[in-house]
Amino acid sequence: MLGYDHLEFHWTGHDGFRIVDTKSGRIIYIDPYQLTNKQKGRKDADIILISHNHFDHLSNEDLKDLANSSTEIVTANECIEKLQGLPTNKITALKPGEKTLVKGVAIEAIRAYNINKKFHPKGDNKIGFVIAIDNHRIYHAGDTDIIPEMEGLNPDIAMLPVSGTYVMTADEAAKATNEIIKPSKVAIPMHYGTIVGSKEDADKFKTLVKVCQVTVLEKE
Repeated sequence: MLGYDHLEFHWTGHDGFRIVDTKSGRIIYIDPYQLTNKQKGRKDADIILISHNHFDHLSNEDLKDLANSSTEIVTANECIEKLQGLPTNKITALKPGEKTLVKGVAIEAIRAYNINKKFHPKGDNKIGFVIAIDNHRIYHAGDTDIIPEMEGLNPDIAMLPVSGTYVMTADEAAKATNEIIKPSKVAIPMHYGTIVGSKEDADKFKTLVKVCQVTVLEKE
């Protein structure tokens, strides 16, 4: 777990996170997939963010363990049909560049795509997120390569894929962090240890990033 001011960041594996705002009590999940027994059955999500429609990001099996009748989901347009039937209060679809306010949390959809691979085409409008809680800006990059849309996001905390194959390699993610994103506080590697990539990718990313602290989280 990473504690930053009144926010707690728990890595649930792959691209998944559980963010707890200890001041307000709000709980935000991002891309839950293959939850551990510790996380299953919580049904405590205030907000769930889903970056795109691939099975390792949109997992209805895992969503059912977290969602309840007051949960609000924010997601890419391509996910809407797959989310029908979940016990949620509201589902909001965003295109890249669009913004919404959910339970006092400002959420902006940031484009996420491949530039030299076919897995995440730009035209699909898959997304990452900038989440603003009080004065804290959190960037979850989704599944992406280094792209111009990373410029000017000014996050305090950034979560970046490092496994290669479908997303950036550790070297590419470090380059994006050092030269474009430049988080003011912390970078957190993700997208490893499940389908592709290993902790070695996360550790390599940590050695290469120079502009901020890097925290490699343990899966909870």
